[in-house]
Amino acid sequence: MSWRPQYRSSKFRNVYGKVASREHCFDGIPITKNVHDNHFCAVNARFLAIVTESAGGGSFLVIPLEQTGRIEPNYPKVCGHQGNVLDIKWNPFIENIIASCSEDTSVRIWEIPEGGLKRNMTEAVLELYGHSRRVGLVEWHPTTNNILFSAGYDYKVLIWNLDIGEPVKMIDCHTDVILCMSFNTDGSLLATTCKDKKLRVVEPRSGRVLQEASCKNHRVNRVVFLGSTKRLLTTGVSRWNTRQIALWDQEDLSMPLIEEEIDGLSGLLFPFYDADTHMLYLAGKGDGNIRYYEIGSEKPYLSYLMEFRSPAPQKGLGVMPKHGLDVSACEVFRFYKLVTLKGLIEPISMIVPRRSETYQEDIYPMTPGTEPALTPDEWLSGVNRDPILMSLKEGYKRTSKIVFKAPAREKKSVVVNGIDLLENVPPRTENELLRMFFRQQDEIRRLKDELSQKDIRIRQLQLELKNLRNSPKNN
Repeated sequence: MSWRPQYRSSKFRNVYGKVASREHCFDGIPITKNVHDNHFCAVNARFLAIVTESAGGGSFLVIPLEQTGRIEPNYPKVCGHQGNVLDIKWNPFIENIIASCSEDTSVRIWEIPEGGLKRNMTEAVLELYGHSRRVGLVEWHPTTNNILFSAGYDYKVLIWNLDIGEPVKMIDCHTDVILCMSFNTDGSLLATTCKDKKLRVVEPRSGRVLQEASCKNHRVNRVVFLGSTKRLLTTGVSRWNTRQIALWDQEDLSMPLIEEEIDGLSGLLFPFYDADTHMLYLAGKGDGNIRYYEIGSEKPYLSYLMEFRSPAPQKGLGVMPKHGLDVSACEVFRFYKLVTLKGLIEPISMIVPRRSETYQEDIYPMTPGTEPALTPDEWLSGVNRDPILMSLKEGYKRTSKIVFKAPAREKKSVVVNGIDLLENVPPRTENELLRMFFRQQDEIRRLKDELSQKDIRIRQLQLELKNLRNSPKNN
């Protein structure tokens, strides 16, 4: 019997990436130069938010999606943080509410007015203080309204109930900086990757670690739940410093199901999973390309489809929610690519080539919508519920009727599980100590320069005084 190559029939074999024309991009944006490993970009069906380079604090732009083209240098910003903004995320149920976190140890909730900003916004509707170090990540709960997770450099994950504006739970199982957080479909499980090279699956309400993997051959950086398949996918680095992905069973993290090397480049690999099409997208920080795969339930689990190529390197990528896609063009995914060198935000549409102009039900199944399935009290009491699904065929532009009401609260000490979070500070990391050392060295050099300048000025004055005394007029 002659050998034949394996052939897989798939409706997504010919998915291609289409870059928006220049007039439909966002140009002239001073994208942040911060090297923190985040996307610095968040998008929903109405607004695009981008963290910008700014002096004397942190700021980000919020631009209505229809306002494409060149953005003016004096365009209004959200600029209330005292430190660099490290992460921003839109509320999945209220489209004008965005959360941000910063090096100033705070998490803030902002309400964007209809039509976007007309002037700089400095007052947040809610300021959340509970971390003792800078806050690197924020994530909204996928099915519950007003539940927000934040991860700080104090190695803690705080769960905030925004109805009362306070942390209600604390996950304190990590021994180093948390790199990534990902929820399963109903939000009953939280997967985290950490700088201590461990992958964890945590029950968020109790903080109990259900599964833990010490990744020796595969140093994990990013993790994503693969929908309702009870599997996880991580991106990381092999022991030979090649970029690698690994697939895990969420109920047994003793060994990965598969490990696959991608390439020998050094940029971080960001994974994006589309549960509706079972497609996985891999985009490298500093790369110009985006690889995409199809996830199957049987071996080999991962099937390579194609690769979108671009010469412009990406700093980060925002992802449009499903209800914001153009179903008439058979668009199944949309990235917003940050091109720092050009100050450009470039939409990239992933399109299934179809000739028919009618609605394609096979590529647009029912998808999580804009209505929450639970209230904060229900979720905190132990209730789990799948997201409320919506069809993209009828009324998919429908906006949520939920309105955010900020509770009145004062800044004070924050006690969770009997521990004052603002007083319980972990030891500083090696990187933080190095940063402090170099900062002090810079300060010493600056003071020395000031002293030398003053010495030179004193000598000049002494010389002028001597010349005055020896001048013929004084004689």
